[in-house]
Amino acid sequence: MASDGVWRVHAFTFMPDHIHLLVGLGVRLSLTQAVARLKAKTKNVLLGGNAKWQVNYFDHRMRPDESLLPVLLYIYLNPYRKNLVNVTGRWPWFYCHEEEWRWFKDHLIDELPEPEWLR
Repeated sequence: MASDGVWRVHAFTFMPDHIHLLVGLGVRLSLTQAVARLKAKTKNVLLGGNAKWQVNYFDHRMRPDESLLPVLLYIYLNPYRKNLVNVTGRWPWFYCHEEEWRWFKDHLIDELPEPEWLR
């Protein structure tokens, strides 16, 4: 969907029962249309694992002056806070676009979270 201008993916984390997705929306589709398209494109993969998308979704529109750091930290830390991965391990289903990763990784210790963030 990024290749056809629907959105630019900044970061995501796949969790066992949901996804956190930070995107910059393009001009072709509304957010509702883009989410519907994502769900339609991934429906068969989910059904193969007996999973399905919820009807609704939660969104947060970021203001132009709003920092990406707290949102990226929330997305990045979610699997650690849910005890799905140890603080010394890496969650394999986290992605951060290289442009954001260049500065975001500087907030981590060897690309891992600060242990006090998880308390």
